Amino acid sequence: ALELPSAPVEVSVCADGLEVRSGGSCRAAPLPPGVSLAPDSCRGLRRVRGEGLQLRVRLRRPPPAADVVFTLRENLKPNKNYIFYCQSCGDIVLKDRKFLRVLPLPSESWSDLVDEWCCHPDPFARSTLHPRHGDCFVGDTFFLLNSGNESHKSKEITRVICERCKTMLGETVSSDTIKYYVTEVIIQPAEESFSPTPRSQFVQSTVAQCLLELSSSKSTFRFTIKGENGKTYILIWLLNSDTLLVESLGSSFSHSDFALFGDILMPSSGPVRAWNAVKVLYQPCIQHRNKELAEEWENDMSVHPLKFPSETCLELLLILGLSTTSLPPSLQCMNSFQVRNSFC
Repeated sequence: ALELPSAPVEVSVCADGLEVRSGGSCRAAPLPPGVSLAPDSCRGLRRVRGEGLQLRVRLRRPPPAADVVFTLRENLKPNKNYIFYCQSCGDIVLKDRKFLRVLPLPSESWSDLVDEWCCHPDPFARSTLHPRHGDCFVGDTFFLLNSGNESHKSKEITRVICERCKTMLGETVSSDTIKYYVTEVIIQPAEESFSPTPRSQFVQSTVAQCLLELSSSKSTFRFTIKGENGKTYILIWLLNSDTLLVESLGSSFSHSDFALFGDILMPSSGPVRAWNAVKVLYQPCIQHRNKELAEEWENDMSVHPLKFPSETCLELLLILGLSTTSLPPSLQCMNSFQVRNSFC
């Protein structure tokens, strides 16, 4: 959206940018190198009182190289030393950890699917998938590691806390198994130095990657964001995974008319920046909001649950809310869902 005077305006759309003329003034929205517009896709041109001029147009950019997009399951390799860092403060959690096996886990709802497909009692009901020494099991939102702590036989689930900043990193699953959440730790090869990432950017990037992987592998597009306490905090509906967000610094053009969420590629430098992003709609579920809708989604097998620490769920909700308020009022909602605008 662009705030304009009441005088008549002329909008010019070409492959390399957008110009708006009104009276003797001209405002342009340039594009970064490699990005172009599809002029014939321009539609929805309108002036909204108090918000300015709005329109929709498709952006074009060559797809990123296949090895640029990081996947949680492919990031860890066997027989290689890794260091686990606390994402919040950079403190070392695990040092020089080498895995003999890195194996994917089934989704957390796999037992429900077994009940649907089996005509006899669940044969896996008493089975547990716990890593042995040298194993790393990768779930949708966590890593399971063998702690090697044979002396601690407590069956209670306890929180795993960073010793320096006291952030919750995960929880114990059994006497010898620890779960680390992907939003709380950074895993790097031992030969690389730790490179901090802003917390908000890291949370967005990691959650977006979870959404992309699951939507691709399971054709799932609706998600419930749950805390480790089992409470549902957010409902997320993934609309599009190939969105490109362009921002002209100093311009009041709106980024998008949908929610943009995630951080797959770092933004380009210069006065005009571009990000790959995903579009999402969301509904908050705190303080008994959207209780009936949340219950409906939880009973729907096509909705996939994602579990994170409760504090991270609240962080994510704050990120979503701040982005929504940055949009013009007319673009903040769609079909009763709130709209998310963020870089990717």
